[in-house]
Amino acid sequence: MRAYELMIIYRGDLAEDAVDEPLGRALSGLASLGIEVDPERVNRWPKRRFAYEIDHLHEGYYVVIEFVGDGLDLSGFERSLRLQDAVVRHKLIRLPDSEAARRGLLGTSPDPVAAEAS
Repeated sequence: MRAYELMIIYRGDLAEDAVDEPLGRALSGLASLGIEVDPERVNRWPKRRFAYEIDHLHEGYYVVIEFVGDGLDLSGFERSLRLQDAVVRHKLIRLPDSEAARRGLLGTSPDPVAAEAS
């Protein structure tokens, strides 16, 4: 199993409740790949100001989603995010096994003694 973290930035000129619909599309896109996302692993941030202007926008809503999958081809899913007008940017990363274990995504807790030895 591999653990992933997906950050999506939605347009800041949307109403806060208007983010629910494109976020629901993203979650259903993951579900169509057989990925069940725990609602506790969806972290919605309030509107934040960007460090620099992106596509003539100065603010956005950030959503961080953590999920686990095995042998996934996420290229089609990422393509669908790029095509959504509400999405300003997204970043999908595979978490290192040690970080995934620390966050409790892999169902194992990290061994602090082994971590100190390496």
